[in-house]
Amino acid sequence: MGRLVSVNVGMPKDVHWRDKTVYTGIWKTPVAGPVVVRRLNVDGDGQGDLAGHGGEQRAVMVYQTESYDFWKTYLGRDDLEPGHFGENFTVTGLADGDVCIGDRYRIGSAEFEVTQPRVTCFRVGLRLNEPEMPNLLVAQHRPGFYFRVITEGQVRAGDDIVRTRRGRHELSVADVDALLYLPNRNIEQLHKVVDIAALSPGWVQSFSDMLKAHDSAATETAPAVGVEPGWNGFRPLRVSAIARESPRVMSIRLQADDRGSLPPPLPGQYLTVRIPGAAEPTPMRSYSLSGDPAAGEYRISVKREDHGLVSRWLHTHIEPGSVVEAAPPRGDFYLTDGSNPVVLISAGIGITPVLAMLHTLSAARSTRDIWWLHTTRDRETQAFAAEVTTLIESLPHARQLLFYTRTQGRLGQPTIAALGLPPDAAAYLCGPTQFMSDMRDALTAAGIDPARIHSELFGALPPINPGIVDGAPRRPPHPPTGPPGTGPPITFARSGLTVNWSADYGNILDLAEACDVPTRFSCRSGVCHLCETGVVDGATTYVQSPLEPPGQGRVLICSAAPESDLVLDL
Repeated sequence: MGRLVSVNVGMPKDVHWRDKTVYTGIWKTPVAGPVVVRRLNVDGDGQGDLAGHGGEQRAVMVYQTESYDFWKTYLGRDDLEPGHFGENFTVTGLADGDVCIGDRYRIGSAEFEVTQPRVTCFRVGLRLNEPEMPNLLVAQHRPGFYFRVITEGQVRAGDDIVRTRRGRHELSVADVDALLYLPNRNIEQLHKVVDIAALSPGWVQSFSDMLKAHDSAATETAPAVGVEPGWNGFRPLRVSAIARESPRVMSIRLQADDRGSLPPPLPGQYLTVRIPGAAEPTPMRSYSLSGDPAAGEYRISVKREDHGLVSRWLHTHIEPGSVVEAAPPRGDFYLTDGSNPVVLISAGIGITPVLAMLHTLSAARSTRDIWWLHTTRDRETQAFAAEVTTLIESLPHARQLLFYTRTQGRLGQPTIAALGLPPDAAAYLCGPTQFMSDMRDALTAAGIDPARIHSELFGALPPINPGIVDGAPRRPPHPPTGPPGTGPPITFARSGLTVNWSADYGNILDLAEACDVPTRFSCRSGVCHLCETGVVDGATTYVQSPLEPPGQGRVLICSAAPESDLVLDL
């Protein structure tokens, strides 16, 4: 039998951290006497980031005195008191290795159910002034866990904790935490964990995604004989031809210097290119591959922008025989195999990646139901008109719908609703950010699962900085203040910024933040992989070893520093 040692509460507050303000409720202090526990919270308690903490599935955070004793020795500290780990209930007798997801416990007049391990976020490190704490909690198998409130009631320090039901499959908190964050996962356990009704929906989704990835890897076929693998870094590609697709759009065909076949991209991926001669330092841009992925060469299509340094230079100067430098095709926006219907929606120059998808469907003589929806200002601005029509006519179940905003207005929800799209369709969107947001909303309203809606974004990804209070408007990316660094240059490709590394920064994430490059993070210690970033060129080294390294060509910037000149997809 366990025992409730302390009940701890605290309301969110602004905390100064580095040069930022964090709104957090992780500061908890013990309260005397009985406390009412309700469906969403403990009376007198609150959370700053409701996306990651609090709510029905995470109403009560639990941590153990046994883990406090461990950390006092491990960290060499004697100042740790109940509430320091942000928990509402400090308990004894409920070890993470013994408590199982789905276990139910009676405390006082309330009843609780275990829903998930602790969320690994940087704020526990902030509270303890131990930045590596999220990493350590997982590595040492001492995360703590959350309760859902089954029956509201009163609790108080000293109450017995009585288990009333054992969780399905008896997977412990420590097991489930390791299953999400540590390598060498047990597939049998993965199948069991998604079968636990008590597990919070977010964790179920994460494990379901892992199972899908495992199943896909198991059925993957080997690459065709003779297909050249991708290359490292940048390589020269020679322009073989150019073509005008509309008054403002030009296609550029690229070949290997030896005229051999280039490795086929996935339909929808993009090419990151450097354009020698366009400016100093050599500018870098990313363009979707718009041609047939199986053609053995690459085609990019560039819209001339009035204030676009590179696009204006390309439209004026590029010609057959010119040389550009390209990194291998990359990107997570690509057409996947299947037999379900496909919806391809684009606006303006956003046509390019979905055009590559249409080429692939045509080359495969696909029998899938296909909707092609494209919007542009008018017939004069419409690029690839004849090419699209030829491809659509080659497919037995494809239809094309064009929308000219000058005469018909914007494509909107009523039009999407009237199409009668099947709910199992996979949708691929590319165009201006607001257009993609509107189309996502329209498709969701039409009954398509949001998980089947995919979109491409070439600029910086929207930041995910949990708990950070945005004060002044975000500045465009810029060099950091103070003396410039003397280390290797780091290029943030999506943000169009190159700066030199300085050892004054603990890791690449710290430097990116100093430059106002949009970033994504949660744990900041090599656990959650939210900061995982593609490496376009160069090498990195880890200043703090991640619990599970990312795949080849990717890096956790919260734990890494450059080892050479570096280009990041950030």
